[in-house]
Parts: sequence; structure tokens; C-alpha cells
Amino acid sequence: MVAGMWIRSTLAYRASFALTLLSNLVVTFFDFVVILLMFGHVRALGGFSFPEVAFLYGTTATSFGLADLVLGSLPKMGKRVRDGSLDTFLLRPAPVLAQAAADRFALRRLGRVTQGLVVLVWSLVLIADASLVHWTPLKLLLVPVMLVSGAVIFGAVMVLGASVLFWAQDAAEVTNSFTYGGNNLLQFPPTLFAQELVRGVVYVVPLAFVNWLPALYVLGRPAPAGVPEAAAFASPLVAGVCWAVAALAWRTGLRAYRSTGS
Repeated sequence: MVAGMWIRSTLAYRASFALTLLSNLVVTFFDFVVILLMFGHVRALGGFSFPEVAFLYGTTATSFGLADLVLGSLPKMGKRVRDGSLDTFLLRPAPVLAQAAADRFALRRLGRVTQGLVVLVWSLVLIADASLVHWTPLKLLLVPVMLVSGAVIFGAVMVLGASVLFWAQDAAEVTNSFTYGGNNLLQFPPTLFAQELVRGVVYVVPLAFVNWLPALYVLGRPAPAGVPEAAAFASPLVAGVCWAVAALAWRTGLRAYRSTGS
């Protein structure tokens, strides 16, 4: 209901909404322009061709866009904890997390999802034209599973970051480094990065399960050294574990909340 209220408010000014949505789509597309410029000078990036890198970009951009669309308001939790306005959510007979996510729901974030999907579809067309992938039913199924699981993993990281704001109200930029930063990281092949970093996003903050590991299987590429090939199918399991940890952190933070006392 809260999200619907903000959507109706946004659509009351349709021309303004259309321009905002278009600007959001164009601004996010500039991330992909950087990759286009790179491939204007090189034929491969870390051993990956342009269609393969575009596939990596499209999958992570779509997953992150879906998570940002639903939970993009959570970084404001620090301000709500600091000024005590979170008390309003506690008085309503609805889950606090759902209210925090729906508050000031920004439909303009559909631009990021649309842009990611456009690049993903384009990459699949290029991959088909170049015959880079031998498609099987399992690989076809893995693509939508990757997108949904990736969105859930990004969402869990956002909730975990919002939970930290119960104690560190000004740490939103730190948590954004794992979400926005993770999205930027996953747009490029893992072969560009040190093995220590790759292991970190597999075993510590499991962002590699958003797209790297399943995408490598789809593209017929070997998994990073030390990572079993079966990890390509573990994204749904990792997403569930991430949400369990995020839910525990959220409940712990909410119980520790003491308002402002004013």
C-alpha cells in the first residue's frame, strides 16, 4: 500500500516521470559505454570477448537493478535511526523492513533494470551469432535462475548493510561499496582480478554467485582456481543463506534500537 501510494504520486506527473525514467536509463547506460570504449581499442578483456563481457554486465546489472528497485530506500535507515523517525514504522501493524523498503518507493529505478535487460538480450544475440555457447536446457534454465538469485543476494547485502546502520548511522557509503561496488566489480571478467579478491567474493562476501560462477558455466569457461565447478549451481542456496544471515542481523539491529529519547 505504501509503495502504491508513492507510485500513484509519481505517475500524477507523467511527463516528469517519463523524463526521470529516461535520464535514469541514460545515466546507468554510461557504465556500459566505458566497456564499449575499451573494446574500441582491444579485441578481448581478460581473455573474454565483447559478447561475453556484455553478458556479464547484463546479468549483474539486471540483478542489481531488481534489488535496488525493491530495497533501494534502505540506505536512508541511518537518517531514520538518527532522527528517531523510525518510531513511526514501529507503531504500524506491518513489518518494519517492508515499510522501510516501500517508503519513498522510486519507480524511476526501473530505468536501471531496463538498461540491464537490454544489454543482456543484446549480448545473447551476439553470443548466438558468434556461436560462442553450446546451449543446453540446463544452461538456458541457469540464466533466469542467475538473475533471480543474484537479485536476492544483492538484496540480502542491502538488508545486512541497513542493519549495520542501527549502530553506525553514517556508514551508508561503506555498505554501498559492497552493493554498488560489487555490481561494478561483477561487470568485468574474474580473470582481471587477483586470486585473493576472487576468493573473497566467493567465500567471504559471496557476490561471485550473482553472476561470475554461473555465467562462467554458461559461457563454457573454467571456474576460478580452487572453486569447484558445482559452485555454478549453488546460487539459490547461497541466496537463501545470505537472506537468513541478513534477517538475523536485521532483527538484532531492530531490537537494539532505542529511539532518540526526544
